[in-house]
Amino acid sequence: MNKLKNKVAVITGGNSGIGFGIAEAFKSEGAIGAIVGRNQNTLDSSVSQLGGNFAGINANVTDLDDLERVFKDTAEKFGKIDVIVANAGGGNTGTVADFSEANYDKLMDLNLKSVYFTVQKALPYMNDGASIVLIGSNAAHRAHASFTLYGASKAAVIYLAKGFSSDLLGRNIRANVITPGTTDTPAFDKFVPAEQIEAVKQHFASVMPTGRIGQPSDIGKAAVFLASDDSSFMLGAELLVDGGMTYLAK
Repeated sequence: MNKLKNKVAVITGGNSGIGFGIAEAFKSEGAIGAIVGRNQNTLDSSVSQLGGNFAGINANVTDLDDLERVFKDTAEKFGKIDVIVANAGGGNTGTVADFSEANYDKLMDLNLKSVYFTVQKALPYMNDGASIVLIGSNAAHRAHASFTLYGASKAAVIYLAKGFSSDLLGRNIRANVITPGTTDTPAFDKFVPAEQIEAVKQHFASVMPTGRIGQPSDIGKAAVFLASDDSSFMLGAELLVDGGMTYLAK
C-alpha cells in the first residue's frame, strides 16, 4: 500500500465529505501533507483521525492570500508538493428565474475561481511531474432542476483539466478530473431536512444503476489512481465515478 509513499499532497475541503475520504485514501497509500478547510472543529477532528500524516490549515479557498499561505506553509513543513486535489466546492441552488447576482458570484467564486487560483498559487511550490486532481460533478452532464449554475461551474472545471494539462506540458504536470455522482456526505444536511435525509438517500440509491449511492472512499480510490504513477499516461481525462448515473440511468 505504497502508491503515494512520501508524496506531499494538499487537499482543499479535506476536512469532511469527499475531501476527507480522499485524505484517508491518500494516508493509506503513504502520502503526507495538508488538508484545508474553514471549520476549525472538523479540521482538528480530521487531523486527529489522520494521525501525523497530515496537517490542518484553516483557510478560505476564495481568498488568494489564504491560498498563497496554504502552499507556502505546506512546502515549508513537508517540502515540495507532489499532488494538489482541488476539492472544495458547493453553493446554493436555484433556477435561472430566481438566482441572484450575489449568489451567482458566490457560487462561481467557490466552484470555479477558487479551483483556477488553487492551481495557480500552488505551481511555484510543486515538483515537476506532479499531479493535479480536480473534482467535477455529474451535474455537468445531466440537467437537474435548480442546479443550472452549479452544473455549469462543474462543466468548466472539467474543461480546466484539459487546459491545465496543456499549459503545464513543459513541466510534465498533468491534470485530470474526477466526476462524482450522488455521494454520502454532510452536504445532505444543507439541502434536506434531517428527518428526510434517509428517505432521500434511499430514493437516490433506487435510481442508481449500482443500487447504492457513492461513498467518499469510492472517490478516494479514484483520486489515489490519478495522483499515482499508475495514471502517468493520462492528461486532461475525466473519470466518471457516479455509479453509472450519467450513461446508464433512465
